[in-house]
Amino acid sequence: MAVLPCSVRDLALLPEEELHARAQAARAVLGSRAVILGHHYQQEKVVRYADFLGDSLKLSQQAALQADAEYIVFCGVHFMAEVADILRQGDQKVVLPDLSAGCSMADMASYEQVIDAWDELGTVVPNGEITPVTYINSAADLKAFCGEHGGTVCTSSNASRVLEWAFARRPRVLFFPDQHLGRNTATAMGMPDDAMVVWDPDRPLGGNTREAIRRARVILWSGYCSVHQLFRPEHVDLARERDPEVRVVVHPECCREVVQKADAYGSTEYIVQAIRKAAVGSHFAIGTELNLVSRLAKEHPEHQIDFLAPMQCFCSTMYRIDLPHFTWTLESLAMGAVVNQITVLEEDKHWARMALERMLSV
Repeated sequence: MAVLPCSVRDLALLPEEELHARAQAARAVLGSRAVILGHHYQQEKVVRYADFLGDSLKLSQQAALQADAEYIVFCGVHFMAEVADILRQGDQKVVLPDLSAGCSMADMASYEQVIDAWDELGTVVPNGEITPVTYINSAADLKAFCGEHGGTVCTSSNASRVLEWAFARRPRVLFFPDQHLGRNTATAMGMPDDAMVVWDPDRPLGGNTREAIRRARVILWSGYCSVHQLFRPEHVDLARERDPEVRVVVHPECCREVVQKADAYGSTEYIVQAIRKAAVGSHFAIGTELNLVSRLAKEHPEHQIDFLAPMQCFCSTMYRIDLPHFTWTLESLAMGAVVNQITVLEEDKHWARMALERMLSV
């Protein structure tokens, strides 16, 4: 049996320089046997080791192409590592440096809650009229639910195309877990407010009347991102007051009032590309996670890049993948001990992969 290295608690007591030296040594031992994925929101001390940096789906797809990689070390959150396990090749093993790195939005919709909502909706309108669509920020069993019930998955960059696909098949969509991405996407498609309802899983009929549900074309789960909900319309107003030349760009997980006041909105990859393609000297106020905004400001000194909100908005669960956990993970793998492996049940993997394949076909 492999001997485990120091505990995370012991490593947390070491100076940062020593942690980096140990992480680099373990990385050298692993070589091409390990591929390290870093999400855009990951802190700089860890993301510097990433072989690939990007959004969750893009990262999982990149990892699956690394045939020589025995280990996929995902510096992100739990649902991202699940997607990597769904898409991985052969005997690749997916590892999450800290199992407590979850996603508050994903946790707002459980499989049991969605099943209950599906059954309750079926007492008002036929389930055959509803296509379930889950945001990729959700648990694997919810992706499997969508796959099994003729639905699919979406990302923040393809949500409109996915909804168009869904409406071409059935007249209604159950969209979860993020109400804001669903509402912003449906609004941009010309959907009126009275064609959308919000489903609260803790209330009968989601807090709606039967008439409202029959009238609805989009049933929005009441979830949200704990980071993006902090951006408010007044932050946009203040940014423009301070700098009339500013271009406000936000993530579609922000509320509709913020999105409608912004100059542009889109996925993290959209935001990254918007800044890369901008004319030198552009002024930006960015409404998304602070680690990404700070990294973009450092990488693009030719622009003025500011954070949209007056307060700091870190993804606290992403932040749990810190340097001690990362170093412990690499040292463990280098010594032959697979720690914190993420595995999706085979049945869930089958249906979740089907849902993802439907999305990719769109």
